This record gives sequence, structure tokens and C-alpha cells, in this order.
Amino acid sequence: MNRSRVEQILNRFSGKTILIIGDLMLDEFIWGKVRRISPEAPVPVVEVTEETYRLGGSGNVAANIRALDGTPIPIGVIGQDSVGDQVVNLMHQSGIDISGLVRNNRPTTVKTRIIAHSQQVVRADRESKQPVSSDVTAEVVTRFLRHLPSASAVIVSDYNKGVVSAKVLSGILPQARSAAVPVFVDPKIEHADYYRPITIITPNQREAELLTGTSISDEASLEQAGHKLLEKFGCDYALITRGEDGMSLFNAVNSHHLPTFAREVFDVTGAGDTVIATLCLAYAAGASIEECATLANHAAGIVVGKVGTATLCRSELLSDFVAHNAHSAG
Repeated sequence: MNRSRVEQILNRFSGKTILIIGDLMLDEFIWGKVRRISPEAPVPVVEVTEETYRLGGSGNVAANIRALDGTPIPIGVIGQDSVGDQVVNLMHQSGIDISGLVRNNRPTTVKTRIIAHSQQVVRADRESKQPVSSDVTAEVVTRFLRHLPSASAVIVSDYNKGVVSAKVLSGILPQARSAAVPVFVDPKIEHADYYRPITIITPNQREAELLTGTSISDEASLEQAGHKLLEKFGCDYALITRGEDGMSLFNAVNSHHLPTFAREVFDVTGAGDTVIATLCLAYAAGASIEECATLANHAAGIVVGKVGTATLCRSELLSDFVAHNAHSAG
């Protein structure tokens, strides 16, 4: 893949509509400095200087797709609360379609991270993990099916916070397959029995081990896990993200291992969201699966170099590809 091919793929991101069904959240960041230890307990005292908010969970997938000039339509549930209002406002600011959002009385998930000197000090989660009601489930499926005819691809962003369920998956996956719309799944072990039919599954290494019952310790066990994923989910491809070891792509015929492109790692928050967003957009844009994985790998390398829940734009992705290729050529 050369620069002109990357430009061709990136230019096709525009106009691609991606449905993202999953758990919407708000990511809150409290930024500050640590100058002393508390006299009350052996913990740092953070002097707060700033508070920022980002879309989290499946909302971060949508934010990544929007930043790459795609058209995301998130399908999910938020509460009738101030946090839900913030999620809606952030989507409005980013130009994200909110017609797939269902509001009810369960609280909107908030993940609060306190960060000092570019290091996360602590994280506090406020959430309900209870499954949404049958009425809300039916409405989620209805919203999904309403938007499916316009979709280039579907992402299931499962954080196991109550939106993705056996009933939701059985209501959407066969319909997507009938419409010939590819489905990308960022999985959780709790719903492993219900991810069928799908196109690609994108677990991290720990999730791949849990999903396959395989301890990944060397190349042979990695290959075994990759092919078990293909067999278990009946999917065309499996992409295992492996942190500092890059990522590994599998299909029925062969495997493809990509080293990490990250120069520095400051924060892995939301990196998996960036991977599946980039992978999906590239696939919808007509890239080969190997090209998709390469671009997703570059995207991950960029966002882990940023602190907090992060996105990237097409020009950053192109620049990173060009820089690494120039380095390789040199």
C-alpha cells in the first residue's frame, strides 16, 4: 500500500454511514497537579486545574468515525439525566445524528478519571449494569432497523452495561446479514454465544483468551486462538489487538501480524474504539482486509500517544502512514 492508495481509501470515508449499537457513556476527565501527599491517608492530593468531557463507550466509536469524516449513527440508551444531556450536547457539537438514542430512567454511565502530570491517578465509575427493559430493548431494535437501509456497515460496541443482549443481537444480526451489511463486533465474554452472524470480531488479547479458552504465550498459541475465533463465531475475519505487540489478523486461509506503530504510549483509553472505527470505515470504503488492519494499526498508534479519550482525523492518519513508510524505506 502506497500513499496514493491510502489517500484513495481515506477520501472514500466521507459519506459512509456506520450504525454503532452499544453502550453509550460519558468520559469525565479531571486534570490537575500533585504536589503533596494527603495527611489523612497515603494518597496524593490533586489540585484540580481543569475538567473536560468526551463521548465514551460506543459514543467514542461514533466520535472516531465522525472525526474521520464518516457518518456515524449511534443506537443506544441514555438516561433522562444531566449526564444524558451532556452526551446529547457533545453529539450535537460533533455533528452526530442522535435519532438512534433511546432515553429512559436508568442512569447514564459516567467514567471519571483523575489525571495528574499525564498519569491517571484513579477512575470512578457510576453506572447501572442491569439489562434494559424489554420495552426499551424493542425500541433499540426498532431504531436500528429504521436506519439499516442507509448503512454501509454496523459496529456492535459491547461494554456489557446492559444494552447489548441476546434479544438485541438476535433482532439485528440476521437482519444485517439479509441486507448484506457487514457487522464488526468489539466483544464481551458474557455475550459470546450470541455474536452470529458477523463479519469480523476484534477482541484484545485477554478477551481472545477468554473467548477461546486458549492461553496466548507464543506464536503457535496465538494462531490457535485466532482460528478458534473464526470457528466459534463463523466470521470471515478475526483481529486480535495485542497492545505493545501490535495486532494479528486471521482468516480461514492465513494470518497477518502487524507490529505496533506507536512511538509513545501515554494512554490506552478508547484505543479499541479507534481500531474498530478505522477498520470498519476502511472496509466500507472498499479497502482489502489487510489494508483495513494496517490503517487501524496506524490509528491506534496515534491515539495512544494522546492523553484521555481521543480521536484522530484523516490527515493525521495519512501523515503517520507516510512517516513510517519513509522511516522503513530509510
